[in-house]
Amino acid sequence: MTVRRAEPKTLRDAHEVVMDRRPPNDANPSVWLAFRLSNARLYKAVADVDRGHHHEALYWAGYEERKAGEISANLQAEGKPAD
Repeated sequence: MTVRRAEPKTLRDAHEVVMDRRPPNDANPSVWLAFRLSNARLYKAVADVDRGHHHEALYWAGYEERKAGEISANLQAEGKPAD
């Protein structure tokens, strides 16, 4: 049985979730891409709930999207699919 953590309601909670699920540094780039895209979605959702940190959460969403774009561009340059 898997116990699922409740959806984060604050920016701090979101940061903790992100750090808990961070892949190892040597993980496949496609794993990192999925991680970054998932983080962007998480921070966007938190921005709607934690209104006191709305703009900061949106900053983090944008940061994660930029990092995902870099990974995707590197994968494309190498001719690898971005699964």
